[in-house]
Amino acid sequence: MSAQTEQKPVLWQIDISHYSEKVRWALEYKGVDHARRSPLPGTHIPIALFLTRGAQPTLPVLQVDGRTIGDSTEIIAALESIHPEPPLYPVDAEERARAIELEDWFDENLGPHARLLSFYELIQEPEIFAEVAAESVPGPLGKAKPVVGAYARAFTSIRFGANSDEAAQRAREAIVAAFDKLEAELERGKGEFLVGESLSVADVTAASLFYPVVVPPEGPLDPTLPRPPAMERFRQSLSDRRGFKWVEETFRRHRHR
Repeated sequence: MSAQTEQKPVLWQIDISHYSEKVRWALEYKGVDHARRSPLPGTHIPIALFLTRGAQPTLPVLQVDGRTIGDSTEIIAALESIHPEPPLYPVDAEERARAIELEDWFDENLGPHARLLSFYELIQEPEIFAEVAAESVPGPLGKAKPVVGAYARAFTSIRFGANSDEAAQRAREAIVAAFDKLEAELERGKGEFLVGESLSVADVTAASLFYPVVVPPEGPLDPTLPRPPAMERFRQSLSDRRGFKWVEETFRRHRHR
């Protein structure tokens, strides 16, 4: 075995990112010992491009087994190959295809909207955004809250268009539609899991990407941090839904570190 393959896997991530949370969950569920690198948001774009030789401009990126893999879906697929136990892909071919289909659906139809709405509401509350941003930057930068907060507002406005009222409204509608989809799948499955009788990539993806809305205690965002009042009202309007409670329970039962 070469020295390269003996090295501990390295996850390049953004601490509060729900796509990074999806990969962290998979790594920890499989018991994969790994190191983490959390660059300053914004600087992560050239870093990701450098690591993936121009293939991927965003994090997470995983360096494992001599490979550098971008995109959360591709990372989990690689982990299934390298560390197959415990599996996140169902053994049954039909269930496996369904789990991957649901992973893709939530990646595309929930993930971008949950991120945008969270940033939109934070932009409206500069002091709160400064508190949250200070928790997600490396080292002593977290002490410069006004500077970090101003940077975060500018970056998320430019990078995601998160200062748009129209985009925020579309995001709210998409999140509600994603809860509809989640609950329809739970009804179809008749059990605790979206597909089959054990945790799968579908569950990990849906729960991770809903976390910015649900804010479960086991998630990466400190639940004691202040939250924008409008975001909290939206959260409370959903809190009695079966899907909301499912996200809370899935984190509580299966998000073990």
